[in-house]
Amino acid sequence: MDKNKTIPVIQSLQTGIGILELFISEDRPLKFSEIQELTGITKSNLHKYLNTLTITGLLYRNKDHGYYQLGSKLIEFGNAAIGSVDLIQQASQFLKKISRELQLTALLNVWTHDGPVIANIWNSQPGLNIGAQIGTRLPILSSAGKAYVAFKDHAEVKEWTQRELKHLTAESKQQLERELPNIQKNYFSYAAEPLIKHVSSFSVPILDYRNDMLGCITIVGFTHLIPSSHDDNMSSFVLEQAFELSESFGWKKKD
Repeated sequence: MDKNKTIPVIQSLQTGIGILELFISEDRPLKFSEIQELTGITKSNLHKYLNTLTITGLLYRNKDHGYYQLGSKLIEFGNAAIGSVDLIQQASQFLKKISRELQLTALLNVWTHDGPVIANIWNSQPGLNIGAQIGTRLPILSSAGKAYVAFKDHAEVKEWTQRELKHLTAESKQQLERELPNIQKNYFSYAAEPLIKHVSSFSVPILDYRNDMLGCITIVGFTHLIPSSHDDNMSSFVLEQAFELSESFGWKKKD
């Protein structure tokens, strides 16, 4: 094959993908003027690109504030890529129920080759900055990260754990080691302000018939609203929902 031969491409498609990648790199909602400044695309052409991406669901435009952000269609693509479509679909109704009942943000986290990531969000308080969005990779000391270390016994998880542990202090490593038995026993992990100050979380695993962890439900909110124990009423409610969801995948709790 002639290496100098130009591979034919659709330039407009490349440009559209570039716009989506801009949102990933900026990691925040953007105004039209910001997108235009960062891309250098003429205003008339940018309007066409943004309209197309919005209509197809790849972008979402907040009508009140005029900001653009990544759209729900990308969730479908991402879920298909990581093989978690069934989990996402089945978990959505539970996340919605939990978020409405608790008036807190409910997340679904799934495992990827690069660690746990947020795959879906139900937020009863849109103004709350939880320090994360769909696609955010979660650290080992997040409540979801701890849950994966405790429940998912896969080679990839062990490799990820070893990489993450290198960045922890000896004290943090010891604390995590002490927490793991209780997480496994109670199906509950807690993290105080892992991503953003004053915002904490707890997570419960979603398991299948092999007792393999498919993902986890995470509840996020201001620290004073988030229980740190499994026997709180809020924790018990979320555990019940997670157990019901797990049972749909054939899981049975051991006596």
